[in-house]
Amino acid sequence: MVTRLNPYLNFRDEARQAIGFYRDVFGGEVTISTFADFQASEDPADADKVMHSQLESPTGLVLMAADTPSSMEVPTGAGFSISLSGEQSDDAELRGYWDKLSSSGSVTVPLEVAPWGDAFGMCVDGFGVSWLVNIAGAARA
Repeated sequence: MVTRLNPYLNFRDEARQAIGFYRDVFGGEVTISTFADFQASEDPADADKVMHSQLESPTGLVLMAADTPSSMEVPTGAGFSISLSGEQSDDAELRGYWDKLSSSGSVTVPLEVAPWGDAFGMCVDGFGVSWLVNIAGAARA
C-alpha cells in the first residue's frame, strides 16, 4: 500500500465550481458526492452541497474539495499554500498551470528566476487558495 498526502479544500457553497475550475487547470476526472447521496445532513439546505469531490489528473495529481455544512464554520485558509514543482522538462506544464491559476486571482510573486536559480512564483486563485510554483533551473556545475 502507498501512503498519499492530498490537499483537501473546504468551501462555503463553492466546492462544485472550484473542483470544476481545478479540472480545467489540471485536466482529469472528477467525482462528486453530495450530502443527499449519503443522507449525511439533516438540513435540507445542505442536500445538494458537495460532501466530497476528488480530482485525479492524468499526471497523478489528486485534489479533494467539499462544502462545509451550514451548521459549521468554514475553516480559514491562512497559513498554507499548495506547491507545484518540477524539473526543467516540466516547464511548459507548470507554466500552463501557473497561467490558469493566476489568471483567476492575483499574483503575489511573479513567476520568474529566483535567487536560487529556479523559476518561482506565488499566486492566489479566484477561490482564495494560495499556490507556489517552482521550476528547476539549469543544473549547476
